Amino acid sequence: MPTNPNPQKANGAGRAFTRATMVRSAIGAALAVLALAGAAMAGGLPDAPSSVVRTDAAVIEAATPVQASGIVWGPSREVKVFDKSFVALTIISTGSTFADSYTTLFARQNWLAGKTGVCNEEVESAYLYGTHPTVARAYAVASVKSAGSVFAAYYLRRHHSKLWSLPLIANSVMSLQGVGQNMANCN
Repeated sequence: MPTNPNPQKANGAGRAFTRATMVRSAIGAALAVLALAGAAMAGGLPDAPSSVVRTDAAVIEAATPVQASGIVWGPSREVKVFDKSFVALTIISTGSTFADSYTTLFARQNWLAGKTGVCNEEVESAYLYGTHPTVARAYAVASVKSAGSVFAAYYLRRHHSKLWSLPLIANSVMSLQGVGQNMANCN
């Protein structure tokens, strides 16, 4: 009996798992866990008042109002939304986004100059910029990306989320990766 040289096709699987398939499966599993965790945390429905049979209606006690104490549980400090860290991360995120758009225009300059052997068209984010990005489109994309990340960070900060800096950091990392790639390949 011959052995199967490809372990990915063993047991009749018939197809190789690509990176996209694995990522899609991981995201699906994570969403399923989140949905099931939320459903598991929810308790059952309370009993309806009409389902309780009262045998002695004369023994009903009136609830006495409870006086709230002056003790505050948890932090009562109001968080200032626009502080130094928010402004600094906003400047870094916006600057890196506009730097990415500026260096993306190197591909257009190479294309207009007729250069071959260097990048002369946008390949990584062609769905955003187009294959030969114009200046207006490149900076419009940068403006929308910056405004979106700043708004998301503002919204999370306003609602006291500890992850408020995540949109700004993610935008900065993706933009700086684009700047590095454009400088290495298109300059």
